[in-house]
Amino acid sequence: MSTKKDKFSSKDKLYMEIALKLAKSRYGHTGSNPSVGCVIVKHDKIISIGQTSINGRPHAESNAIKNSIDNLNGSKMYVTLEPCCHHGVTPPCTNLIIKSKISEVIYSVPDVDARVKNKSFKILKSKKIKVRKGLLEEKVKNFYSTYFFNRKKKLPYVTGKIAVSKNNLIYSKLDKKITNTKADKFTHLLRYKNDSLMISYKTLNNDNPKLNCRLNGVKKYSPKRIILDSKLNTNINSFIIKTANKSNTIIFYNKAGNSQILSFKKKGINLIRSKIDNKGRFDIKIILKKLYKLNCRNLLVEGGDELTNYLLRNKIFNTFYLYKSDKKLSKKNEYLNFNSLNLLKQKYKKKIDLKLDLGKNKITLYKI
Repeated sequence: MSTKKDKFSSKDKLYMEIALKLAKSRYGHTGSNPSVGCVIVKHDKIISIGQTSINGRPHAESNAIKNSIDNLNGSKMYVTLEPCCHHGVTPPCTNLIIKSKISEVIYSVPDVDARVKNKSFKILKSKKIKVRKGLLEEKVKNFYSTYFFNRKKKLPYVTGKIAVSKNNLIYSKLDKKITNTKADKFTHLLRYKNDSLMISYKTLNNDNPKLNCRLNGVKKYSPKRIILDSKLNTNINSFIIKTANKSNTIIFYNKAGNSQILSFKKKGINLIRSKIDNKGRFDIKIILKKLYKLNCRNLLVEGGDELTNYLLRNKIFNTFYLYKSDKKLSKKNEYLNFNSLNLLKQKYKKKIDLKLDLGKNKITLYKI
């Protein structure tokens, strides 16, 4: 039995495009809630817009209703995701919509959350509110692919990245800079869009990275730092440890002396003990489950070859960015080769060369 699809005008599409832009601009910063965009229109004029607040509350619909410059009676709401209808920390958006006397609601896709899916549609219809869905459906579904993954798998969506020099090095003690400033900006964009960032203690000790977002205007939205260090060998004088607190830094460890544990706790580190296998490696799936419970939804991994290889082999990455530089690094002292290229190509068949202005650098996106 076929379902009749709703029809939409060019103006409908324009308003939903605006709502989608609002949702995209808040991506990665809405905690455990999806990033939603909302536009309210009356007499063919936009009278309000809203997006999910930082950390997820209030919701986009609530913000749009609150922000309105006109009476909402008889207005039309465009929202990227089906409005919520359950009682959580905040009241249901459906209640606010009904109370505001909005006459029509158009949303792109149903929520996959079982508490909401297709229920809001029925609730609004029962109150004589016109409801249509499916506007810009494919485009919006693509945007919510990470959120849908989170909800279905109860795991963070994992993005990997690694930068490789022209002579296939990922590290040189004498020449640590691999990519140019244009490629670096893309890295900071990834950090802005991901709520957490994982590295191994080896990368931390070799590079002493900051792991923050340094794009103008969004520097305060740096990701939470996640360090894998089974024996607590992390350099306690590194930048990450010096700037750590319980809300921005987690170290997963397995076994360490009491004095080591105490010294890290005094620095304000959130230490979490986790299992390792007989080769001394963490069970990454257990760690991902723990991170999900800690509200990590989008995890960026900036690992070295060892961690990257392990995650590739186990198909942990949802997407992976390979940076290729035109610069050769020195091999006169300590250096590390990238040994996982064939594995990357074998495990991740979809390949997209990003069309970005990166000078002589290139970034390729790989997907399963």
